[in-house]
Amino acid sequence: MDSTEQVTDAGTAGVIMRPPFLFVGALLLGFALDHVLALHFPLPRIDMIHRIVAGCLILTGIAVFAASVRNFTRAMTPVPGNKPTRVLVTNGIHGWSRNPIYVGMFLVYCGIGTAVRSPSILILMLPLAITIRYGVVAREEAYLERRFGDAYRGYKDRVRRWF
Repeated sequence: MDSTEQVTDAGTAGVIMRPPFLFVGALLLGFALDHVLALHFPLPRIDMIHRIVAGCLILTGIAVFAASVRNFTRAMTPVPGNKPTRVLVTNGIHGWSRNPIYVGMFLVYCGIGTAVRSPSILILMLPLAITIRYGVVAREEAYLERRFGDAYRGYKDRVRRWF
């Protein structure tokens, strides 16, 4: 496994909210807005194609998410950001993206929005992405840089934030 040394102090990133709650909140808000505003999906209804696209997005997102969680589990470091990170994981899918869990969540989110043909859910992806980027990822990156120093800075230089 290509990971740096283990760290044992108890600091956390201090993100604004756990990301799963942000994604679920955006989904629920999108459903509510669709109900209240009665917006229509701007693309023609081609049931088979939109179902295939939605299914591919959701399945790919689940696979990316699962591979990310498996990497953390194998490294024996917690997945939730409200617990201290013990190991900097840089191998596997984390060698392609510094945030594959969030990439997986976005793919599932987009797949759900496509599956239910919700313009509001898809429109809310932009403010959700901005919130994740600045309220979660920026704080996590600052935390990991304080925690792992040059090892994390080198990782940032080698691996893209998303894909």
